[in-house]
Amino acid sequence: MSTVLLNPRQQKTEEVEWARLIPGEAPAFRRSSRKSSQSVKPFVLDKEATPADEGAETSAENALQLLVPGPLQRRTGAKWLRSMAADCALVTMSWLMVGAALVPLRLLFPRVHGFAYAAGAPISLLGIALLQAALITLMGYSEGLHAEDLDLRAQAAILGKSVLWSTAVLCFAYGLQGAPWTTGGLFCITGVVDFGALWARRRWNEERTGDACGHSDLRNVLIVGAGRVGRRIALNVEKHPGRGRNVCGFLDDESPIGDGVVGRVADLARMARKLFVDEVILAAPQNRDVTRWVLEESMRLRLDVEIVPDLFGYQPVEREVERVGGSPFICLHAERLPAAGLILKRLVDLSGAVMALGFLSSLLAAIAILIKLDSRGPVLYAAKRAGRKGRLFRCYKFRTMVSNADELKSRLRLENERSGPFFKMASDPRITRVGHYLRRFSLDELPQLWNVVKGEMSLVGPRPHPLDDFAGYEIEDLGRLDVTPGITGLWQVTARRDPSFRRGIELDREYIRTWSLGLDLRILLKTFRAVVCGSGE
Repeated sequence: MSTVLLNPRQQKTEEVEWARLIPGEAPAFRRSSRKSSQSVKPFVLDKEATPADEGAETSAENALQLLVPGPLQRRTGAKWLRSMAADCALVTMSWLMVGAALVPLRLLFPRVHGFAYAAGAPISLLGIALLQAALITLMGYSEGLHAEDLDLRAQAAILGKSVLWSTAVLCFAYGLQGAPWTTGGLFCITGVVDFGALWARRRWNEERTGDACGHSDLRNVLIVGAGRVGRRIALNVEKHPGRGRNVCGFLDDESPIGDGVVGRVADLARMARKLFVDEVILAAPQNRDVTRWVLEESMRLRLDVEIVPDLFGYQPVEREVERVGGSPFICLHAERLPAAGLILKRLVDLSGAVMALGFLSSLLAAIAILIKLDSRGPVLYAAKRAGRKGRLFRCYKFRTMVSNADELKSRLRLENERSGPFFKMASDPRITRVGHYLRRFSLDELPQLWNVVKGEMSLVGPRPHPLDDFAGYEIEDLGRLDVTPGITGLWQVTARRDPSFRRGIELDREYIRTWSLGLDLRILLKTFRAVVCGSGE
């Protein structure tokens, strides 16, 4: 723990505070050192620092924080820097070893172009090594490679992912420059060597963690709270000596002295000095006043403070604490979403819709002309629909009904042939002559490809319902709005003529529960067959 030098006046104040902290005369919580925390200042020279000097120093510190990487600004910055330097050195050595192995291979196999890489320019190996080391570092840091609670298996998984993606980026970049495919194979071989070297270093570090007890970076820890959470923290620290912590004891007002309990909470300053404590851990604090006093006292003593909340037996999902404004949020459960599959689904939707609009442009123009010649009114029918999470959007269709179809709908409600809020009639009098053919071959849905391009709809998903149908939903029916609506869906290809609204809802739920890209492909193929056969309505 670092020593703070004080001027004579401050030293006298500190002596008075120390006299109050002798055994048997610990201060009460109500005599918390709010004033003393303000009186003890960092080392100063003969004259007091002026506000202008303090402002200039603060500006310099802020400028430095903008330039220095975030990991180096943390308490474990030195450890992180050593790890990064070791990883970069190992990656560089791997490339130099591969470069050295290429020399005899060029002589033995002069016709293999891959062995001619970096021939006559060995310095390029150093450049590519630094580039890959930087990519591995960035990927590993984003995946939490340097978290203290990772075991070897988790580190190996993150290392494998980091090396894989960095190698893929290098292969792609050099491929764009016209490098032969054999160069990509060379990069892959080097990536395997990189992974082996990086993993071997971590395994070696894990095996020598037993020697960490005598390491100069060992931090003495004092745990406030000897309850279930505090004991669990101490046990975890004991099981992982390589993390650089040593538990000096507990401070607790309820448990008797002994069995690790070295004092009361009010003894914090005395025990911190006596045991040379570097860090205080608050284990599931319950009393707000006591917690605040411990925080202020630890700050006055220049100790690091950690707080471990009681999470009722659950573990946080993420390693990072999310912040909303100034409030920290700890996630205890996060539903796993197929993020990669959803991204691929969106790419398929976008590319498929754009290609379909281009390929069917002549057909779309012909349909527009026929609609205009058949009846009065606009070519497109744009009505509000309930989309994902109930967000409203304008859904486009070719107009297949008379222009005042929405006004006539309320009169025809009594003749609805579907159960529930969904409205459907087999012989709807509002449908025009061209509209019958468009509905039969589902051509009226083609303008919704533009909704897909805009991201309001997908090629496959639950059909979006009109607002009056949406208003009739039961609470359990709202689950179908958890996903983006689609032009076609499971209900359209399996039970389109089923009059039961409940059946349609069940199929939508089934689609959401069992969704996969393969299911979307099967639905699209069945939809194409239904359109060709003219089985629509």
